[in-house]
Amino acid sequence: MWYVIEGYDGEDVLDQRRAARPEHLARLTALAEAGRLLLAGPCPAIDAQDPGPAGFSGSVVVAEFESLEAARAWADEDPYTAAGVYGRTEVRPFKPVLP
Repeated sequence: MWYVIEGYDGEDVLDQRRAARPEHLARLTALAEAGRLLLAGPCPAIDAQDPGPAGFSGSVVVAEFESLEAARAWADEDPYTAAGVYGRTEVRPFKPVLP
């Protein structure tokens, strides 16, 4: 089943986000290579493709896992969580419809 994982950045965490990004991307790349990643990306904190020092408000990942518990466990182990980037994370079932 597909799940949406939404991580919400804490305050002033841009430096932590940058430092943890390579590990975060490696995990996403592994999901993609396994055919289990539908989409992933950050949410700019301002209305701009490159938010610069404004940073990001969080991230969205839509990926396939065997269960909600497995998706939550994967989210809990995210390098952004360990680095203190995410203040909170939400995981919900997701049903792709389009395209």
